[in-house]
Amino acid sequence: MIVAGFGFRKSATVESLESALAKARGGRTIDCLATAADKADHAAFQALAAQMGLPIRRVNPDAIHGVHPVTHSEYSKTHRDTGSLSEATALAMAGTQARLLAARSISDDRLATCALAQGDDT
Repeated sequence: MIVAGFGFRKSATVESLESALAKARGGRTIDCLATAADKADHAAFQALAAQMGLPIRRVNPDAIHGVHPVTHSEYSKTHRDTGSLSEATALAMAGTQARLLAARSISDDRLATCALAQGDDT
């Protein structure tokens, strides 16, 4: 299973999310989209999932503790207690044996990030 994990600002648009995903994707087939539970109802995120026909996985804050992203954003560290929300949510949702396929990619407008992780969990 390949999980696309996202972090994004409130002002992010579908285009913001698509831009970050396109940079991270590298032609891979994505099985689900993941983000922090409190971000999952964001209109643009919901629209992207519907457009792609993919399920959304909500990641609880406790699930990202102990996950070690490879990139580090001061904003993410301050607000989410992780170096990269997109990497942390992708890894947490992909499971304990998850590996990062694509580190955090930043959208052209800098409003969204996306990372990919692969694992066996759903």
